Amino acid sequence: MDFYVTNPGPIDESVLYDQDKHVSSAVWEGQERGALRCHEHTSKLDQWALTPKQLELVHKAGFGYLRLIPAISLDNPLISALVERWRRETNTFHLNVGEMTVTLEDVAYLLGLAIDGEPVMGVTYTTCDTVCEKLLGKAPDSGYTSGGMVKLSWLKESFSHCPEDAPMEEIECHTRAYLLYLVGSTIFSTTTGNKVPVMYLPLFENFDQAGTYAWGAAALSFLYRALGNASLKSQSTVSGCLTLLQCWSYYHLDIGRPKLNQDPFHVPFPLVLRWKGKQSAPTANRDLMFYRKALDSLKSCDVEWLPYINIDNRIIPEDIKSSLIVGRSKTMLICFDKAERHLPDRCLRQYGMNQSIPEDVQQWERKSRGVDGGVDLSGKMELELNEWLDRRLNIVEGDEGVEESEYMQWYMKITRRFVGRLLPLSSEFQRMHAALRDIAHIADTVSTQGMDSQQMESVTRIRYIVHECLRDQVGTSMLVSGIPQVEHRKRIRGKERVRRKSIGKRKRKDDPVQCQATSEGDPDQSQLCSAAGAIDYSQLCLTDGEVDDLQLCHAGSAGVDAQLHTTIEVDGTPLCLPTDEVDDTETCIGVTEVDDSQVCHAAMKDEVQAVSQSPLETSEDVVQHNSYSIVV
Repeated sequence: MDFYVTNPGPIDESVLYDQDKHVSSAVWEGQERGALRCHEHTSKLDQWALTPKQLELVHKAGFGYLRLIPAISLDNPLISALVERWRRETNTFHLNVGEMTVTLEDVAYLLGLAIDGEPVMGVTYTTCDTVCEKLLGKAPDSGYTSGGMVKLSWLKESFSHCPEDAPMEEIECHTRAYLLYLVGSTIFSTTTGNKVPVMYLPLFENFDQAGTYAWGAAALSFLYRALGNASLKSQSTVSGCLTLLQCWSYYHLDIGRPKLNQDPFHVPFPLVLRWKGKQSAPTANRDLMFYRKALDSLKSCDVEWLPYINIDNRIIPEDIKSSLIVGRSKTMLICFDKAERHLPDRCLRQYGMNQSIPEDVQQWERKSRGVDGGVDLSGKMELELNEWLDRRLNIVEGDEGVEESEYMQWYMKITRRFVGRLLPLSSEFQRMHAALRDIAHIADTVSTQGMDSQQMESVTRIRYIVHECLRDQVGTSMLVSGIPQVEHRKRIRGKERVRRKSIGKRKRKDDPVQCQATSEGDPDQSQLCSAAGAIDYSQLCLTDGEVDDLQLCHAGSAGVDAQLHTTIEVDGTPLCLPTDEVDDTETCIGVTEVDDSQVCHAAMKDEVQAVSQSPLETSEDVVQHNSYSIVV
């Protein structure tokens, strides 16, 4: 556990190769983005009045169960915490118990959508007029369109009430408009807020043909892509079928799960309906930090690997049962331009199998929708389509002889164990400041008698680095103590925000150097002095590059026996932290700046003391303690 206090992983970056782009990297550095804005537009679905003839067409098209799902209040902090655990490299959640994901099997059970059939693929559009005029009977005004997208509000205003005695052609137009509204507000909900692409509309031209598409696989592909985008540190919104995601979490994870007064063995189909109704447990205090900490400390006892095993099998429709085998297919999921890998071999425990070390995931290029109208995407996605066509040939099987301990040993090396810090930044600053003071005392008091020039230069460098780190940490720690980054957060319109403050301006080289004694610190551990005079700034370079993103600067070789000074300002008062005096030569070290999220850790005392016994090399030597290092 001590290792993960300072290194949350991954140790082996071969799997999570995009870690630097992931939101967890930003969170670890104290850059909170707060809860995501969740886009799903189901609140007005019940305002559609469907006639019996319309309901029959909706069932033919394959959406008879999806239309039954009520608007469920989304738990934005829970969804946001799950997104922080989502990895687009594997299309899985990386949890402390192993990988998990929303599978095709989950989609079949929870939404009642077909997970087997023809891929949801068609032609793209950049305008709405032609396709709407043909399939809906009229085109929207220009104010209701944006490129190849139409506003959901126009669909509801124009088609939500179909006359009982309307001719069949008009009924079909009204039903197509409802289906476009249904998919645009649920499984294909976008971050645009209230629009849906009209490219789905031709798939509803023939209702019997619409029923042959694998809408469930398309919904999962869309959700995978949305989660992958939302997991990037630059994003603040998430879309897709978030009702599916939230209810998946309720079934599989005992975190934030509502306590409903229902018999779990007699749930109507689709199974999302189990969570219909008011929650009996308060959730007001469950913010993003609550869920993040819960996921960071998740245990096996908090996981339901097989949540559907006790469901009454008689409520599952026969067509859903017959297609469940595809739920274990290692294949490509397709929704127009969105092709995403379904990797059940990484989540075998969700199928009641022992988990083995999975195969490497082949990196693939995520394609984007063509901008030209009339583009048939099937010509651009031949490989993805072929993989989907072979879906029944790639059903994963388990191995009863597998030892899951081997998998967990492998998994802990390749995963990101924690999103939030086990210790707050303020505590880490205090701990590292104390360690730096210790090593500074050792460096200042170590005897240089009997050392050769190379050893003495190494000691000088150690002195400089630790005092420079101490100087930076004085300014940084004041900011950290004044800005509670985790425990106490301001809420602004439901979002947690943490404002980062800069350390200050870089000190110019021509500024006069002034030093006064500081009242803080033990005089036995650090000596205080003043220095002034001309400085040759051409001899202040220590390294060619960066060391842990900390910029260092050092006096030239003439300063081996030099007195070293670092200068800081606290409340406008300049302070100086020097080392022991060796001779009268005075060399002043240039001032650098350090980001408040980057901390230099102290080295072990005995390694510094060993300078006088064994020769040290130059800038290539590193004194290490845990995962932090100091170049000497």
